[in-house]
This record gives sequence, structure tokens and C-alpha cells, in this order.
Amino acid sequence: MKLIKLVLFSILMGVMPYYGCKSVKRTTMIPIGSKKIVIAHRGASGYLPEHTMEAKAMAYAMHADFIEQDLVLSKDDIPIVIHDIHLETVTDVTTKFPERKRKDGRFYVIDFTYEELQTLNVTERFDPITKKPVFPRRYPIWKSKFKLHSLKDEIELIQGLNKSTGQQIGIYPEIKEPTFHLKEGKDISKIVLKVLSDYGYRSKSDYCILQCFDAQELKRIRKELKSDLILLQLIEFKKDEKYLKDYAKYADGLGPWYKQIMNGKDSAGNWQYSNLVKEAHDLGLFVHAYTFREDDLDGFNSFEEMIDFGFNNLKLDGVFTDFPDKAVTFRK
Repeated sequence: MKLIKLVLFSILMGVMPYYGCKSVKRTTMIPIGSKKIVIAHRGASGYLPEHTMEAKAMAYAMHADFIEQDLVLSKDDIPIVIHDIHLETVTDVTTKFPERKRKDGRFYVIDFTYEELQTLNVTERFDPITKKPVFPRRYPIWKSKFKLHSLKDEIELIQGLNKSTGQQIGIYPEIKEPTFHLKEGKDISKIVLKVLSDYGYRSKSDYCILQCFDAQELKRIRKELKSDLILLQLIEFKKDEKYLKDYAKYADGLGPWYKQIMNGKDSAGNWQYSNLVKEAHDLGLFVHAYTFREDDLDGFNSFEEMIDFGFNNLKLDGVFTDFPDKAVTFRK
């Protein structure tokens, strides 16, 4: 079956450029063609606490194309699925381990073993000072029981569901703060790549896209660590855009914050936007932008209008969203 997929992939890639990019034919990933990609941002995080197994299972049931995993190392070198290197914004660490905070008052994932981390309860993201939820309309804080889990745990869930349902939903891991990890004596990229390889994610034909904000680290993953995975360069600020040609030398895709593409509205009330997506496409890079939220419309009248603008005006190849069901429904 894998051989058939690879043969079909080779045939398709020989006759069509990836994601409609005109100037550079790239031998990247599965043959998706012109399909717009929906990435479940931290799972179905608009409905359940982010990066919990429950949020990932729900995202799977909503038929997202990929499910995201932010990765931070534990004390015993296990990649943990959590957005931050700190714990106090999504767990009860301050009451369970009050003595474990560092001098800056923060509680670091890297100071806890996997076994210790699993004793923590996870909840909807909240402000550690006010104790108020960041997104008030979402799942109520401190209700039910949710836990942290490892990258292995999540891969086994997704691969298990792929087997039992016959679907093929991919993973979208992110290497978080590699410089911080190196200062702590840990090479997070090597460890994550080993886990991915052990579970069959090794090449561009596998259903895995690896992302990172750190351009030097992503380049290192491609050049020094010899990864043949699909790599996406995340960018956060407009100043990053001047390095597009450099990104195209080692990355396959670009992941901008959608707001950095937007230039506000003109006098007639029409949205204005930059040429970033076109410039990326001209370099052969696909573009998956973050983060589309129904409860953070930022000037759009509805989530449908926001997604429509992303896909049809900005010409994005994919979107990260906390509400994957709504993006999938719109795409249909």
C-alpha cells in the first residue's frame, strides 16, 4: 500500500506543482493538489482544553487534515505536548508543587519528570494572576479531569484512529524554544526526530509536517540532522518576511500569523493585504497561516467571512484553527 502511495505521489508530482506554486517544482509530502488544508490548532481547542487527548480525539472526529502538537521536554527527556515551556497557565502546578518554582516565579516543564507531570490536572488556559480564563466562552476552567501526555501517547492515538477508521490524518509537531532547551543541556530536535522516526515519520511522503519559529534550528534540522520531513518555517513579525529566499533553501512551507499579512481596511471598508503569500508561492513555498478563531474575529463579521478571506483572498494553502469543524464545513 505504501509503495502504491509513493508511485501515485511520484506520478502526480511529475505533472503538477505542489499547491499551485508556479516557479519551483518541489517534491513535497502527500499529493494533496489544490485542496485547502485544515490544521487543528492544539486540537479542537475551541471546545476542550488545549493539547489534551480529548481535544485531539475531538479534532480527529471533526476531520481535520492535520492535528498540531507543540513539544517541550520533560526532565527525563520525554517530549510533552504543551504549548509553553511553563506550566502555570494550564495546570494546577502551583498547588501541587508550590516549592518547584524557579527564581522568576515560573514553573518549568523541564524541571518535572513525565511521571510527575501526569499527576497535574489540566484546564482551559487562564491568567495565573487573575485566575480568569483567557477565552471566557470556552470550556469552563477546572471542570472534569484532563491530563498532560507525551508525543508518543498522541501519535499512538492518531495512528490507532487512522487504522480503526481507515482515514489518514497527519501530525503537525512544533519544536518549542530549542535555544532554551540547549541551555538546559537538552537537544530537543534530536529527541523529537528520533520519536517521529520510530513511528514511521521520516520523509516528505509521510503525513507529518515539522514546524519551528527558530530559523537556525529548522535549518539545522534539514542540514545537520539530515531530516527529510516536510518543514514549515513559522514567522511572527513583518521583519521576518525579508528572509523568504533564505527560508526557501531549506523549508517547504511558511507559517505566518495571518494578522501580519493584513494591512487594515481602506476608506471603502475593504480589507487590504500584503503580497506575502504570492511571494512565498513564487519561491515554491506553501503557506499555512495561524490562528483562525471564532471567538476572536478581529474586524471580520463572522468566522465564515474570516475563513473565506483566508482561503479565497489571501490564497492560503491551509489554516490553523481552534475550530476545525467550522473550517472543514466551510471548505465543503
